[in-house]
Amino acid sequence: MQTMLYKLLIRPIFFKIYAEKVHFIIKKVLQYSFAIPGVKNIIRSYYQVSDHRLERELFGLKFTNPVGISAGFDKNAEMYNELAEFGFGHVEIGTVTPKAQGGNPKPRIFRLIKDKAIINRMGFNNGGIEMAVKNLKKRKTKAIIGGNLGKNSSTLNSKAVKDYTAVFEGLFNYVDYFVVNVSCPNVTNLCELQDQDFLEEILFAVQEKNQRKNNPKPILLKVAPDLNHQQLDEVIDIVSKTKIHGIIATNTTITREKLKSKYQAIGNGGLSGAPLKNKSTEVIRYLSQKSNKAFPIIGVGGIFTPEDAIEKLEAGADLVQVYTGFIYEGPSIARKINKALLKKL
Repeated sequence: MQTMLYKLLIRPIFFKIYAEKVHFIIKKVLQYSFAIPGVKNIIRSYYQVSDHRLERELFGLKFTNPVGISAGFDKNAEMYNELAEFGFGHVEIGTVTPKAQGGNPKPRIFRLIKDKAIINRMGFNNGGIEMAVKNLKKRKTKAIIGGNLGKNSSTLNSKAVKDYTAVFEGLFNYVDYFVVNVSCPNVTNLCELQDQDFLEEILFAVQEKNQRKNNPKPILLKVAPDLNHQQLDEVIDIVSKTKIHGIIATNTTITREKLKSKYQAIGNGGLSGAPLKNKSTEVIRYLSQKSNKAFPIIGVGGIFTPEDAIEKLEAGADLVQVYTGFIYEGPSIARKINKALLKKL
C-alpha cells in the first residue's frame, strides 16, 4: 500500500520538479516530520524489520541488516538519523572534501525515467569537514555510519593524499568506517587516481594514519564499474598490499549503452540505476571469485527489487546499498528487501 501510494501519487509530483530541489524538499520534510512527537516511532514500527538472522558482522562492525544507503544521498550528514529509521542498517555520508565546495554548474542531475536511471555530474558539492562534523555530533541512531572521502576539485592529483588524509582525520571520531572514493566520474581528472601508483599512495597514507590510532577503523575502496579484468586484478592486488578492509562495487558508469531515454543533450556525468545493475553485479562476481572471497564487498548499482539485492549477495556481496532505487521505489525498499531475505532464509 505504501509503495503504491508513493508510485502513484508522490513520485509523479516529485518528478515534475528539478531533482536537486526535490532532494532539498525531502530533507526538510524529514527534519520537520521527525520533530513531531511520535512520528519516529510510527516510521520505525512500519519500516524496520528486526530479526537476528538479518545481522551481518564485517570489519569488526555489527550491521543490523545488510541494506544501506550509499554515499551521495546525504552529502553533509543532515539526514542520516532519519534515514536509518526507514530500516537501513547503515548510511554512508559524503562524499566529504576538506573544504566546502559548490560542485559543478547546474543543472547537474537528470532523470531518465524510461530507463529507471539518473545521470548526475554533481562534482562533490558539500559543506566540507566542518559541516559534516557539526551534523555528525547530533548522531542519535545506532545504525552504522560510513564516511566517504574525497578531494577538493582545486587540489591537484599530485597533492590528493593530503586531502584524503585530512578528511579521514576530521571524521575519525564520528563515523564507523571509511570509503576512499577515487572512482567518481563527475570530478575532473579524479579517475586518474585509480591508477595503481596513485591509489597505493593514497591508501597507504590513510592506512598509516589509521594504524596510529588506538582504535583503527575499517577502510574500504570504491571502484568504478568500467574497469576491465586487468584493472580489477590490480584492485585485488592493492587490497592485499595496503591491507584495507574491503571494496564497494560499484560507483556510477560513464557508459550509455542501450538507453531508451534521450540523453545526448545532458552531457557528461555518471549513470546510475537499472542500466548499471548487470555491470556492477559482474564486477562483484569477478572480484569475489578471483580473490577467493579474500575481502568483504558492498554491492551497489541498480538495486530496485529484493531480487536485485539477492542477486548481488549471491554474486559475492556481503552487504548492499541503494540510492537510485530508493528514489524510484520509495522508502519501503529496505523493508521489502529485508522481508524477502527472511523468506529466503
